Amino acid sequence: MKILALDSSGLVASVALMEDDRLTAEYSIQYKKTHSQTLLPMMDEVKKMVELDLDTLDAVAIAAGPGSFTGLRIGSATAKGIGLALDIPLIEVPTLEGLAYNAYGFDGYVCPMMDARRGQVYTGIYEFIKEKEGRIHMQEIHMATSYKLREAKPQCAVAIEEIAEMLNDLGREVIFLGDGVPVFREKLGELMRVEYSFAPAHMNRQRAASIAALGGVYYRMGKIVRASEHMPIYLRLSQAERERKEKGLC
Repeated sequence: MKILALDSSGLVASVALMEDDRLTAEYSIQYKKTHSQTLLPMMDEVKKMVELDLDTLDAVAIAAGPGSFTGLRIGSATAKGIGLALDIPLIEVPTLEGLAYNAYGFDGYVCPMMDARRGQVYTGIYEFIKEKEGRIHMQEIHMATSYKLREAKPQCAVAIEEIAEMLNDLGREVIFLGDGVPVFREKLGELMRVEYSFAPAHMNRQRAASIAALGGVYYRMGKIVRASEHMPIYLRLSQAERERKEKGLC
């Protein structure tokens, strides 16, 4: 199973390649340029560095949203183009699930948050549930632990006060990550009544590697779509659409 993963849903542009359960390549950047300038060159660089034959891909995993409207459209168009050209399916990984997967195995709630402007965050609440898998070695059974991502609160667009209240009510330690953290860090200090922490730099932004890894799980479950059927998940109207609606134009 070979999966190409793309994430342009937020501030980071990221491309990764996973073969079976081995991460072959990852290229991420967050520096001034727009995703329209970076995503395709990054993908081409990964292709050249690992001598990737695109015809060997089984699927393209895409951070499906929510996130930046422009970023989501760029990622969606790129993934659909590859999928249609190669006649392979897409794996739609909700952005917040992919971001939460950065904290794989964390013993508590994971709360990814992206700045949605207008005093809101795109967020959700997740936890990792332990699963045991038995393996026989030298006539002995060894139990390996793996984790399944569980959705305690589906991704949504809410005020920071609302998500903080939900987490306080759940009464369990939580880790925050995402580009919404710097925006609301001080506010969280005022609102949170349970133990909490912030993810370190290597896991606090979107990563295509997490989209690839979770995409592999979904691929095995049959959670795929035809490239022609893929649509980004926006959660709310764009600014232009809101303004048109307010003016009674749609």
